[in-house]
Parts: sequence; C-alpha cells; structure tokens
Amino acid sequence: MSVAELPVLAVPEVVTADQLLSDFSETRCDLIEGKVRPMAPAGGEHGALASDLGSQLASYVRQQGLGRCFAAETGFLIAKDPDTVIAPDCAFVRADRLKELGLPRGYFPEAPALAVEVTSPNDTAEEVDDKARRWLAAGCEMVWVVYPRGRSVTVYRSLEDVKILTDDASIDGADVVPGFRLPLAELFAGLGPA
Repeated sequence: MSVAELPVLAVPEVVTADQLLSDFSETRCDLIEGKVRPMAPAGGEHGALASDLGSQLASYVRQQGLGRCFAAETGFLIAKDPDTVIAPDCAFVRADRLKELGLPRGYFPEAPALAVEVTSPNDTAEEVDDKARRWLAAGCEMVWVVYPRGRSVTVYRSLEDVKILTDDASIDGADVVPGFRLPLAELFAGLGPA
C-alpha cells in the first residue's frame, strides 16, 4: 500500500506543527500542508540502510566538527501556514545553523543542509519526487535518495542538477559535507539480491 493509499486519520481539517507534536506523538506521520499523512513503519532493509548511512555520516560529521546529524523520526518544519513537517531518514545540519538556532525540543525550524531518504518497496515515483522537491524548495542544499532495489542513489542539488549514481560510484558530500565519501558497494554490501 502506498502512502497515498493509507487511510487519512480523523483529524481537524488543518493541523499545525504544534498540534502534530502534541497530539500525534503516538502516530508515525508527516504533516503536508496542514494535512496529517500516516506512514507505515519501515522494513528491515530500509532500516539497515538508513542506520548504516546515517551512522557513517554522523561519525564523519562529528570527527570533522561540521555540525550534527539527525536520525530518522526527527521532524523538520519546512513550511508554515499551512505547516509542513517531514522527517528524513537522516539529516545533516551545519554547525553555524545550530549555533544560531540551538537544538530545539520541538521540530527543527528549517530544512537541513542535507536530507537523506531511503525508499521503501511501496513508495511511488511521484511520492519520492514530491519529497525531494519539498526539501529543495525549503532550502535543502542536497538530497540523497537511496534506492535499495536498484542499488543506486539519486543526488539532487537542484531540480536542474540531478545525478544518478550506480555500480562503482561513491556518494560524495561535495561542498555540503566536505570530504565525505561512501562507495555504493560498501553502502549496499550485505543486502540480499536486487
């Protein structure tokens, strides 16, 4: 069942980020333009890839003093009136933004510099594209979309600058996470057949 087919929760017509944080803490969901969108829990392959990539990225970011990484389930408030809160599978926020904004108890009040999305088997191309577009529109400098089945990563710098990495390529942090590189062979090692 795709996200679009999940049942809509019985909620007010428009929900704010504050209401989402207080009233929906027991429900895994995004908030898209004021509408609560339920999400099914991730599968094992998805979780393993998100954890592996996130831990390697977080370790590198910490060692280099570049900022901080955030794990899945961390919501980012990327639009207001109506509010949009989405949670990537991993995110990186630069040190200067953390110094200015602090570490909020609630949702992070802006898009991260880097958002990482790992696709699930039932995600549609439209859903993946919509999320990447939302991240970029909110100011995200780079989005990595990981496709476990295809053993590929699509790197978005803008809607005009999109690269598909496969085979012997490596994910590169470029100027967003300078010096970070992860070969796709290493990222996808241990997965079953494609």
